[in-house]
Amino acid sequence: MSIWKTLKSKVVFETPWIKVRHDDVLTPMGSPAQYGVVEFKNRAVGVVPVLDDGRIVMVRQTRYAIGNQSSLEIPEGGAPQGEDWQQTAARELQEETGYTAGEIEPLLTNFYLSNSVTNECGALFIARQLEAGKQELEDTEDILVELHTFDELLRMIQQGIITDSLTIMALLYIATDRARYGV
Repeated sequence: MSIWKTLKSKVVFETPWIKVRHDDVLTPMGSPAQYGVVEFKNRAVGVVPVLDDGRIVMVRQTRYAIGNQSSLEIPEGGAPQGEDWQQTAARELQEETGYTAGEIEPLLTNFYLSNSVTNECGALFIARQLEAGKQELEDTEDILVELHTFDELLRMIQQGIITDSLTIMALLYIATDRARYGV
């Protein structure tokens, strides 16, 4: 199998969260081309919090990048390089919802969110034995906590109401073995 060859690479934009590169490359067929790559400095982590009655704790927030639309999602956040993914899941759960978990179990790890233009990888977890507490939101977060049944969430995916990729991936993964996950 042929590979891409980088001839020249230049960082054209950088923030504390991302770096954007412009690369001059040779395609696998040997043709010259240009490629833009977004490198993420954190890894994406999402957690599905399941209450004892089987309802799922969700967060609703406004997302600037999609035109200030409201988005219903599982709690999510960025795991700095070197931070344990499970610790990130626990921290984001507590910050965004106020809930702490007695048990957090991995669902999927080390997958890419959009590998054609970015290196962002992610991990998904499920949290149980939840205890309610107080949210600790950042200045950039306007989060409302909502409780939904699993069936409601599946319908919202089918209706195009839930559009967040981590949320869809996590909920559909759990749907493959609902009995195991208690939903």
